[in-house]
Amino acid sequence: MTTTGTPYHSGERTAQARAGVTDRADHAGRSIRSTVPAVAARFLTERRMLVVGAADPDGRIWATQLSGPAGFLQAADERTMTVAARPAGADPLAEALARPAQIGTIALDPAGRRRMRLNGRSAPDGRGGLTVHAEEVVSNCPKYIQRRTPLDRPGAGSPRTVSEGPALSTAQRLAVNTSDTFFIATAGPDGRVDASHRGGFPGFLQAVAPDTVRWPEYRGNAMFMTLGNLELDPRAGLLLPDWETGGALLITGEARTDWSEEARQAAPGAERMVELTVTGVRELADATPLTWTDPEYSPANPH
Repeated sequence: MTTTGTPYHSGERTAQARAGVTDRADHAGRSIRSTVPAVAARFLTERRMLVVGAADPDGRIWATQLSGPAGFLQAADERTMTVAARPAGADPLAEALARPAQIGTIALDPAGRRRMRLNGRSAPDGRGGLTVHAEEVVSNCPKYIQRRTPLDRPGAGSPRTVSEGPALSTAQRLAVNTSDTFFIATAGPDGRVDASHRGGFPGFLQAVAPDTVRWPEYRGNAMFMTLGNLELDPRAGLLLPDWETGGALLITGEARTDWSEEARQAAPGAERMVELTVTGVRELADATPLTWTDPEYSPANPH
């Protein structure tokens, strides 16, 4: 539910006001659409991966990834995206996306440092894929995207669970602390879900305890779609792709934003900090048949 006269809901408006960027947000909000423009339709057909966020049957929010050859994503019309893939049985969102669901998605082009979000209502298409009715379409800036090129991995198997539990293992904490990219799914009013991207130099995301993950929020587009959702609903899910092996680390929990001056000083470039209390972890092998080249770090990453 949006606030009258803007494309934003009350949580987003609260976060924008706290950050003092209401005017910037109003300007950025003009780019939020409910349809897929032609340039975005072409962008989708070239992508190899799609990040998807949704709630599982227990109400926990997760973010996961789907992949396929170029063309597995299509804009069937200006209000419909088709996805020729669906989460495998090992994925925590497999059951949720086997039926109609609110989802948030982000299509990423690491090689070209481009991304777009499409949020809406998905349903199984009867052919092992999804049909997504677009409710919100947003093109984002290239900041904090590490440049990578996808490579096919012919020997990839089916996605399978390596481990799962309520907290991070020592090895998983190391994976978190050396990550340069993660994706976050959050939920807003009426259960609508958003998926977003975060990037920085390795170490910007930190597992400070087995049940606690923390990261800085850098200057962005002023929309505050993620933090605005967290103002109203603390549920969140993180996806950390393993770019070298095709695996993935999925984390779910509850997050809070620290808006204090101390938080701004906690990390280079931080405008605020977010801390997530971990309640569930799922590590997948062969989450995708893709690997990626070594990163060329974004020039926007704070040192």
